[in-house]
This record gives sequence, structure tokens and C-alpha cells, in this order.
Amino acid sequence: MAQTGVLVIGELADGQLSLTSKEVLAAGKPIAEQLGQPMAVALLGADVGGAAGEAFACGADVAYTATDPLLAENQADLFLSALDALCREADPEVLLMGRTAIGREVAPRLAARLGVGLAQDCLEVSVAPGSTELRANRPVYGGNAMATVSCTSSPQFATVRPKAYEPPVPDPSRTGEIKPVQVALDASMAKSRVVSVVREEAEGIKLEDARIVVAGGRGLGGPEPFEDLEDLAKVLGAGIGASRAAVDSGWVPASWQIGLTGKTITPDLYITVAISGASQHIAGCSGAKVIVAINKDAEANIFKEARYGVVGDWKKVLTAFTETVRELVKS
Repeated sequence: MAQTGVLVIGELADGQLSLTSKEVLAAGKPIAEQLGQPMAVALLGADVGGAAGEAFACGADVAYTATDPLLAENQADLFLSALDALCREADPEVLLMGRTAIGREVAPRLAARLGVGLAQDCLEVSVAPGSTELRANRPVYGGNAMATVSCTSSPQFATVRPKAYEPPVPDPSRTGEIKPVQVALDASMAKSRVVSVVREEAEGIKLEDARIVVAGGRGLGGPEPFEDLEDLAKVLGAGIGASRAAVDSGWVPASWQIGLTGKTITPDLYITVAISGASQHIAGCSGAKVIVAINKDAEANIFKEARYGVVGDWKKVLTAFTETVRELVKS
């Protein structure tokens, strides 16, 4: 059986290939080309639907599929068992997965089953020139430093941080081979069960997809000032976020959190208000093209990362800034 160059573990969102999976396909394609081997995708679910076609359009050559009603909810134990079977069938040189909620839970356990190491939360993956050795760049020490790690076992396994790569431009003309894999699953394998699913209704622009983001931190002093940030966000057509300190204080929902333990954003413009710029926060916004910082502390770390900075009372600065933007938009 020919070895697969790269196997991307895909995830489904409402029956479609998730955006993060498309980003991981973008990360894997150059590696597969350098290895001179095909790139495959693993798709699991009660019905993988048109996800295989989406994966082919995004660069995959082969789709290994496992369908079973027990895989409908991505229950970790069942997902893990099915993935183990798919990985052994595909025999990849490199195994990639998004560092999503399911990825954080399943990837370490899958690595243990396969008897290999795992490079977690990678911002970049590549193959060393003239070899088949996978190299991965990942933040360490809470994002204060970057480490380049390599894998010495096969398959070489890494999880990729969402938003680290741009999803590929789909080519609808691409086709590939679908290879169904039989998996033996039983409900008794699951050590936990889904009691209920609560969907949170999102208002406004989705934070991860916003081209402009406005965010506030501990320095705002309470939840009320976030209303001022929302006013600016509406004028700019921006998403709104927060630092971990603001979320931990209960001022805003956890879904607003940006940073190492929150969401990763890559906007064209990121406006921070009263955020000090701890390394954990910067880890989630380092992909922003332009950072504008408003903070009364001239020594705040955020100014080291910002292209433009304003030292002053955020109340005065934000009010004037919002009014100016509103006038510019009107004109």
C-alpha cells in the first residue's frame, strides 16, 4: 500500500468542511508537494455529505471516510477510535489537525495510540529542505518565545492553530478518490455522553472573521465602557473582543476573549483600548496587519506591538476618535 504524504484530519460544521480544516489543508499542500506524495483528508461523521468535494477543491487528492450514526456529535472516544483506524489505513508520513476544541482533546490521545510525539499549537509547519523531517514553529513560555521543533517518529504529527494559514482558493474542477474505511464502533466505547447542546446566538460580525476588531481590557474598569466600544465597532463595521482579564471579571462573554486561551484573530486593523498587551494576549492577535493601541500607561507592552499608539485617558480619546470616524463615514 502506497504511503500518504500528508493526512489532514478534517472536521465538519453543519455537514460542510470546517474553515479551520481548509486552513490546515493549505498548510499541508506544500508539504505533500515537497514529499512528492498525495495529500489526503480524513472525514468522519454520520454523513460526510459534500465535504469530500470541498476537500478536493481545496487541494486534497484522496478522502478517507468513516460514516456511522455514532459519529454524529464528535464524541471524543468514538471519534478517537475511528481516527485510529483511518490513520492506520492511510499510513501518512505527516499527520495534521486543527487545534480546535475537538483537536485539543483528541490529538494527544491519538498520538499516544499511534506511539508518536505531537507538536501542539503550531503557527507554521514545513519540511526541512532535502529531507522528510517535519519542522514546526510554535509559541512557548506563554507566547514569550518561539520554538522550532522537529518530529522523530512516524507519522509526524502536529496541530495547527486556527487562522495561522489562509484557506486556499477553492478549485471546483479538482476531483479525487474517496476511500471508505470500515470502523467498528459501539456506544459502550463512549465514556461520556452529550446531554444537551446549547447554541449561543451570535450578534454582529463573527470575531474570527472580522477584518476590523475593537477590543477592551481591564483598564476600562467595568462592563459599562464596553458599550462605548460597541458604538465604535458599529461605526467601523467591526467585531468586538476583550482581554482575558475583562472576561475573567465577568464583564463580557467568554466568546469575546482574544489570546492564547481565547480566539486567534487576523484582522486588517485591530484597535485595543486599555489592554496592557500581555504575551498571552499578543499570541492571539499577532497576525493582525495593523494594531492601534490606546492606553494611559506609556510603558504598556502593547505599544511594542502597535504600529500606532495613543497615550492618554481612553474616555477622552475614544469619544473623540468615534466622533471623527462617524463624520468620515458620513462624508
